[in-house]
Amino acid sequence: MNPRARPARLAVSGLAALLLGACATAGGPTLGLGGGPDIFGRSSVESDDFIVTVARRGDTTAQLARRFLGDASLAWMIEDYNDVTTLAAGQSVVIPRRPWNPSGVYAGGYQLVPVLTYHDIGPQAKGRLVIGAKAFEEQMRYLKANHYRVVSLTELYEFLQLKRQLPRRAVVLTFDDGYRSFLQYAHPVLKKLHFTATLFVYTDYVGTGRNALGWPDLARLTVEGFQVEGHTKTHSDLRQQPGEPEVEHARRLRAELEGPQRLFEQRLGHPARFLAYPYGGADETVLVRTRDSGFLAGLTVFREGNSSFVPLFRIRRSQVYSEMTLEDFKKNLNTFAAEPLK
Repeated sequence: MNPRARPARLAVSGLAALLLGACATAGGPTLGLGGGPDIFGRSSVESDDFIVTVARRGDTTAQLARRFLGDASLAWMIEDYNDVTTLAAGQSVVIPRRPWNPSGVYAGGYQLVPVLTYHDIGPQAKGRLVIGAKAFEEQMRYLKANHYRVVSLTELYEFLQLKRQLPRRAVVLTFDDGYRSFLQYAHPVLKKLHFTATLFVYTDYVGTGRNALGWPDLARLTVEGFQVEGHTKTHSDLRQQPGEPEVEHARRLRAELEGPQRLFEQRLGHPARFLAYPYGGADETVLVRTRDSGFLAGLTVFREGNSSFVPLFRIRRSQVYSEMTLEDFKKNLNTFAAEPLK
């Protein structure tokens, strides 16, 4: 049994028994619960926290989420709580009305949220950082077919603050630097699959030629629901370099972090909230200056998912390279760390 599903299984059994008992009682549901047949003749029992119903032939989790929670996109709550992806006729289904474990910490371990990092995309792979369009689409379709839920970077940030529960197979997609190939190859696939993503751009590159996204492109993407965030001014390593005087390093950090914020304000109407450190490089000085420049969080490069207790300015990302097979890609999708509580 999935270690995350054990409490849910117990609740399903208990609440299902309550449902059956309530339906068999002439007086209807008891114990202060509301309920009864809905407009489809379906029996249900409701409390402030849960709804228990019985699936009918052809029901999907999305249909139940739309009917009982008002939003089909909340189907993951039903799937995660009941440890199912499909429903069988006659199956008792517990529908949680609110989050039940925002921290993602369980008796057997804790949730991990992978953040995947892409750079350029082309008709064919080229070097390590230009992934072939066919391979990219194959990876995205794998996520969809295997019930991964692509969430936004903002949603991940709220998870790290214990303000939002995420689907247990949540994943975040990010694209670095601001290549125009995003519009040609990634954007159509993401839109078709209803996936979102975050683009990290360094401002000296924006609008510099036919291979770079321009500010109008970025503005349109934000309107569509994609996030555009910071990647510094010139894409230089933010850490103090050998022989670099401290005063020069401080001046360089101001230019790399504060200058782009002003451009974001002017061109997109708001400052960047998140920063991807170039090359993943960040030490304590960089972390402090990033926070002082108005960023809410910073992202590095470290091949591991993020628990709810990962430091905000050391969010981990896994780089996707062009030579990766689909099997290699799958290794970046671990969403649970088994670590029994002692």
